[in-house]
Formats: sequence, structure tokens, C-alpha cells
Amino acid sequence: MYGHLLVPTDGSRLSDKAISQAIDLAKAIDARITFMHATPGMPRTIYADGMSVPIVSRKEFTQQAKAEATKVLDKASAKAASAGIDSKVVHMTTDAPWESIIALAKKVKADAIVMASHGRRGIASLLLGSETTKVLTHSTLPVLVVR
Repeated sequence: MYGHLLVPTDGSRLSDKAISQAIDLAKAIDARITFMHATPGMPRTIYADGMSVPIVSRKEFTQQAKAEATKVLDKASAKAASAGIDSKVVHMTTDAPWESIIALAKKVKADAIVMASHGRRGIASLLLGSETTKVLTHSTLPVLVVR
């Protein structure tokens, strides 16, 4: 049925819950997992009084992003390993995580996507959008949403 699950994670408690659910599912169906962490692109430069000032240097941003992704992905990978699940990790830098999730699912030939929903409602949902909603709308793969 499903031999390969893609599990995007942002390191939040809800994402941790999705990781646990994905591991339980993978164990039940003998599937492997690819964990993915998406980092937003380099922050924009601040313009003030005719000067442009970068918020952080590109090198510093890259180091911080890599450190955070490693922390998040290592935690997920260790949890899978302790359950006897084969897993891989992928870190991407993107300003459109939902597009990267769908593209990576195709690239790694995932059979399903397991991801958290942060459950934003009302104005927050309209203003912030939802990566999960966008994945659900645009993906041709089954998507298991964990809340």
C-alpha cells in the first residue's frame, strides 16, 4: 500500500505528533520515511535613512538555518531509528514550503505525505495561509493530516 512516507517537520510540538503518527504507521505497514525541514529564504534587507542594512549576513543565516534543521531532523531520525524504521532526512531552503513538499514527494517517490496542521482559523488562516491546506489542495498523493 504505502512503502514510503514523506514527513515535513518544523520542529513544533504538533510536528512532533505527526512524526510519532508517521512512525507508528510506518511500523504497521513496513514503510520507510523521509523527514523534511524547510527553512525560509534569506531575510530581506532593512532600508532606513537611505541605507540598506542586512538583518544577518548570508553566512550567519546559512549556519543558523543548518544548525536548526540538523537539530529538528536528527531528533526525528533518532526517533524513527529507535522504532526500527529506515529513514532519510532532507533540508531545503524555500519561500514556498508547500511547493517544496510536493516536489520532494515526487522526487523521492513517496506514496503519501504525513504532516501536521496548526489549525489556524479565521483571520489568521486568511492572512497566514496554511502550508497543509496548500499541500492538500495541490498534491495528487494521499495526505494524512495530524492535529
